[in-house]
Formats: sequence, structure tokens, C-alpha cells
Amino acid sequence: MAKTIVVKQVGSPIRRPADQRATLIGLGLNKMNRTRELEDTPSVRGMVRKISHMVEIIEEKG
Repeated sequence: MAKTIVVKQVGSPIRRPADQRATLIGLGLNKMNRTRELEDTPSVRGMVRKISHMVEIIEEKG
């Protein structure tokens, strides 16, 4: 079984740079308090790190 992480959006993309908004959409998040279960890969971790002020990792599975 592949490792996964559960990511929750806790910050708003309003008044944020366009690349940060695009990163949120790339992760499948676009509304407050929405959660997604994503594969734990270096690219996903990099995206989460880029917008760490708007998301939080709730759970790590696997």
C-alpha cells in the first residue's frame, strides 16, 4: 500500500499570488476546510510546503 497524507485547507487564497492559487487547485483544494487524501510523493510534499500557510497535514497513513 502506498503512503498517503490527508491535507486540509485552512487558509483562503484571496489576495494571494496566482501561483499559490494554482498550487491549491493542483492539490484539489479550492474551498475552506476541504480535505484531500493524496499520495505521499516528493512533488506533493513540495506543493504542500509552498503553501504551508494555507494548508495543514492532518494525518499520514501507511
